[in-house]
Amino acid sequence: MTVRVQSEDFDVSTEIAALRRGNPKIGAVASFIGVVRDVNEGDAVAEMTLEHYPGMTEKAIEEIIGQARGRWSLYEALVIHRVGKLRPTDQIVLVVVTSAHRGDAFAACEFIMDYLKTRAPFWKKERAGGGARWVEARETDDIAAERWRLKG
Repeated sequence: MTVRVQSEDFDVSTEIAALRRGNPKIGAVASFIGVVRDVNEGDAVAEMTLEHYPGMTEKAIEEIIGQARGRWSLYEALVIHRVGKLRPTDQIVLVVVTSAHRGDAFAACEFIMDYLKTRAPFWKKERAGGGARWVEARETDDIAAERWRLKG
């Protein structure tokens, strides 16, 4: 299990190759890449700034991965989340999960991402045409995370 919160960009191919290296039991790799959009809530977004609490954020992400490992049969999980100033098309987050089977890998990857959006301590500020604003949590993210609670 690897968690990194960093300002630097990441190379998806390099990260996935490192996670898979040397394990012939891996039959599935599921990944998600979050990217900065140029529009949010109808406003053009010029820049986004992500903030976090060092130490606390990594611990929260480790706990999320631990929950995923308790629900599905996984070999490895990787979460890289960027912080600092980002622009449209920049990568924000990478979640990669390896497993023997695709069902476990897909479900765990989606679970981790849903919980990252709702339970990891990140704060997002967007700079748009009308100035800067803090981005509130979305009800749709809460609904997505809630469905995992209902599944036990």
